[in-house]
Amino acid sequence: MRTVLAAAVASLLCSILCTPLVVAYFRRHGFGQEIRDDGPQSHLVKRGTPTMGGVVIVGATAFGYICAHLVSILRSGAGPTASGLLLLYIFVGMGLVGFLDDLIKLRRQRNLGLRARAKFGGQFFVGVTFAGMALLFKNHLGLAPASTYLSFVRDIPEIGLGVVGFIVVAYIIVSATSNAVNLTDGLDGLAAGASAMVFGAYTLIAFIQARNPCAPTFHGGCYEVRDARDLAIVAAAAVGACFGFLWWNASPAQIFMGDTGSMALGGLMAGFAILSRTELLLIVLGGLFVMVTLSGIIQTGWFKFTRIRTGTGRRVFKMAPIHHHFELAGWDEVTIIVRFWILSGVSVAFGMGLFYAEFSGHG
Repeated sequence: MRTVLAAAVASLLCSILCTPLVVAYFRRHGFGQEIRDDGPQSHLVKRGTPTMGGVVIVGATAFGYICAHLVSILRSGAGPTASGLLLLYIFVGMGLVGFLDDLIKLRRQRNLGLRARAKFGGQFFVGVTFAGMALLFKNHLGLAPASTYLSFVRDIPEIGLGVVGFIVVAYIIVSATSNAVNLTDGLDGLAAGASAMVFGAYTLIAFIQARNPCAPTFHGGCYEVRDARDLAIVAAAAVGACFGFLWWNASPAQIFMGDTGSMALGGLMAGFAILSRTELLLIVLGGLFVMVTLSGIIQTGWFKFTRIRTGTGRRVFKMAPIHHHFELAGWDEVTIIVRFWILSGVSVAFGMGLFYAEFSGHG
């Protein structure tokens, strides 16, 4: 428990203290956000706000993880595990894809960065290599960080995917989650606050799993999750990093996380779902991200359908994703953010309720 707390405190302090330094550096070098001309007009005042703040979240999380293991090594000699390093790999890898996207936007002074094919290519490489390595690094008991079974709150024995099927599903989860967080990152602090709640849930989930392992003695309700304690350390570090960044990212934001942060956070959520064997539970925990993504799909799908049927495309929302719909409907930005945080909190609470109900059902 001490190492989990050490990770959270170290990443929080690193994030909250280093973000102003990054803001000052980005301002000096003109790393300012471009704003969509067809978006809410209230956003135009945000043009020029430093972006790519996701580098702080990634760096602070890694710092928290390192500090936690320094404490762990001094206390018990236990170092990093394959699962923890795999999470950092997908976190940094997806963050790098987002960083390239942000960098192109800044260099070309436009709101469009990497082309869709290049962005999906980067997600494909990181997702597939992550999935492959998650099946390779087995411990002395023959347990790999990931499983080839589909999971909800634990593996579902009736739904085996096989190696190829698992890699395909893993890529879909990584791509869908990273893009969902990216879509949600449209209002000051919205994605950072919601992400902190999800990572808080994964801290508790991994902690419960670490306290109830199936090795060395199998018992009812135990979890065949590799390195669960290390998963809790990474999750706690991510919570601290998100909260520290949120201090400066809350409305009115002094810095944006950019695609660097949103892609990294989405990738890390996907990594937790895969390694903690809670792939389908992520849909519940990340209910806000699902809602935002569905609003975009519905908007695009209905527009194309009505254009084919009537020759004139119609929209369900004033603008997608859905948080922009409420902006154009006259809601204050802070009101939207707080209410969406409430929705995220309800989703996380419901997801944790499902997890704990299944856990307590085994006595």
